This record gives sequence, structure tokens and C-alpha cells, in this order.
Amino acid sequence: MPVSLDLLRTFLAVYRTGSITAAAQTLRLSQPAVTAQVKSLEAALERPLFDRMPRGVTPTAAADELARRVAASLDTLDAVVGTRLPVERAVHLGGPAEFLSEQVVPMLAPLVRDGLRVRLTFGLSDDLLSGLAAGRLDLVVSTIRPRHRGIQAEPVYDEEFVLVAAPDAAGRWPGELPLIAYAEDLPIVRRYWRTVFGRRPSTAAQLVIPDLRGVLNAVLAGMGCSVLPSYLCRAHLASGALVALAEPEVPPINTGYLAVRSGGLSAEPVARVHAHLLAAIRAVPSF
Repeated sequence: MPVSLDLLRTFLAVYRTGSITAAAQTLRLSQPAVTAQVKSLEAALERPLFDRMPRGVTPTAAADELARRVAASLDTLDAVVGTRLPVERAVHLGGPAEFLSEQVVPMLAPLVRDGLRVRLTFGLSDDLLSGLAAGRLDLVVSTIRPRHRGIQAEPVYDEEFVLVAAPDAAGRWPGELPLIAYAEDLPIVRRYWRTVFGRRPSTAAQLVIPDLRGVLNAVLAGMGCSVLPSYLCRAHLASGALVALAEPEVPPINTGYLAVRSGGLSAEPVARVHAHLLAAIRAVPSF
């Protein structure tokens, strides 16, 4: 039985996303159509390619070998076909709203002025990485190390965190102040407390704002204390509008990654943005 390019493309999408559902979204096909094509390819090769799991699929050794043999060729073919399109495709970039808005958007200026089309998506890293694996995004700036199969990531920056409050709170124990947080479960605050104070926060958040820029404004207004990345509050600390309530010898940091789907850099616009952001972000001394 002959094997068509469509079957191989479908196989590669399932292999990279680890899911029939995600592959169907990537290929803009129905799930039954993707399932049927995978079964057709398995029948043609006379061997199973995926083990069906409760959540997604796991490739067999045969699938690993097939992907190794066909991925580069299919990516090259798709790149050649893509260069014939009369209008350059938009690059879809995801990441944290604050970091993208404050840091990455200005970095994109030369590319946008040169005619590159970009679409930004804000969200949590887990959700954005799922969108990357499913083909809805081309690149993701992630605050967690990607674990998805079919995604390649490079560490690109470390962001430092600072415990801050308005000047009238200087010298006070942070536990005495109202706590302002990004989320109800205090992800940033909890990590800072554990690293610096060796304990968990003893109080719940007084105010929750799902945007660190809103948290910053609440702290500036004297509503309480919070933990913020230094790139958001460095200027306010320098001007005296904020004070640091703790000065650990080694401030807590979090590593950020630039993630791309395997084979994604075969698309020239994606490769341009990827290379540009790697250089631009790494050129910044500290975040």
C-alpha cells in the first residue's frame, strides 16, 4: 500500500503534539479523520505507531524511527511550499502579559518596521505550551521548563524577585502587612518566602490581581506588600517610591525559556523572530 505525504504529515503532527486532538487542531481536520489516517499508515507499515493512553498517545519505537527519517524532509518541503505564498504569514508569540508587554514588545520593533507580522497571546506557561504543541502558537516565552514532547526550548533569561512595599512600611516585618498577590495560591510569594525566610506565608492574600502591573500599582498606592520581578519595580526602587523589605545575599530567581515546536524554525518568519529574540533578550544584563 503506497504511503502518501498527507499520511506522513498527519503522523508527524500526532507524534509532535502527543495527542490526536491537538494534531487535529494543528491540521484543521476532524479527530476521526486524524485517527483514520494514523490507522491507515499503521496498516501500510504493518506495525503500530502509537500506544493509546488515557490522555494522549505515546509513540512506539517504530514511530520514533519513522519520525527521525521523515521529519527533516517534510519540514523542508513545507518551508519550500510556504515561500511561495504571496503574503508573509504572521508569527504567533505567546508569553506572560507583563514580560511580553514591558520587555519583548520593544525588542520586536525592528522586525515589525521591516514588515514582519506578529500576533501576541498572553497567558500562563502551561496553557501557552499546550497551544505551541497544538500548532496554535509558533513561539512561547515560558517561565517554566517545557516538558512537552516535540518542543525545543533554550534558557534565555533569569528574572530576580524583590519583596517591596511603599516607603511607610520600611523596616516592618512583611507578615504584618496586607499581602497583594498575582493568584490566590500565591505562586510567586510562596516561592520567595520559602527561599528567603525558610517558611510558607502565614496569611492569605488581601488583594489578588491577575496582572503583575496591577499588583505593582497596588503596592505603589500603599495597599500592602508583594513580590515582584525586578524589571517591573527597579525604577520605583531607585526613585524611592518603593522600598525593599528584604535584601537577601542571593535574591530568588526564575529562569525563562524561549520555546519552539520541533521543525518550527523551518518557517523563515518564525526563525527570524526566534533568532532576534534570543539575541535581544540575552543582551539585557538582568531582569
